[in-house]
Amino acid sequence: MVVLKQHQITFQYVPVEKLNRLTTKNHQGVAGYISSITYHKIQDIVPTIFEEGKVPLILILDRITDVRNFGAIARTAECSGVQAIVIPAHGAAQINADAMKTSAGALNKVPVCREENLKTVIHFLKECGLQIVSCTEKASDYYFQMDFTVPTAIIMGSEENGISNEYLQKSDAKAKIPLMGEIGSLNVSVATGIILYEAVSQRMIS
Repeated sequence: MVVLKQHQITFQYVPVEKLNRLTTKNHQGVAGYISSITYHKIQDIVPTIFEEGKVPLILILDRITDVRNFGAIARTAECSGVQAIVIPAHGAAQINADAMKTSAGALNKVPVCREENLKTVIHFLKECGLQIVSCTEKASDYYFQMDFTVPTAIIMGSEENGISNEYLQKSDAKAKIPLMGEIGSLNVSVATGIILYEAVSQRMIS
């Protein structure tokens, strides 16, 4: 277990009955899942973006667990030029066959960073000169009032709980999407698309 912790590999203890349901072979008390993708470190990606003369656009997903939403978000992220998607090591959607299919191949193109501590990631990004923009209904400003032409990391939260308060407190700005109907929220993948393409629009005309 020490080696697993050293390499930040998630593990958990489960009853032997669960292992028996996973496989009929002799598992000897251990079973593992191999990720469909290779994870990256955000600390390696951001300096490279700057070295290439590009303006960083990073997407942070806080506790988004639905695999199809995650796959759809990854697809939009790839199309809008996002250079990395950051997810927590715990409490995030599994990158399985459904996520890969819904992403239409985007998860093979956009680096995904699976990080133990999103608070540490936010601190690192701010030190690198990125503004942190949280998309939340608790905001007083609208998303089109934000300046996305500067280096930016956008945080999107789960539909159930939104963005964690500790991340909201560390944000440089908060933005909301105006809702004109009676339903109080948008699907998170749709909301992400709206925000990302505002960034695309601003950067294309700047």
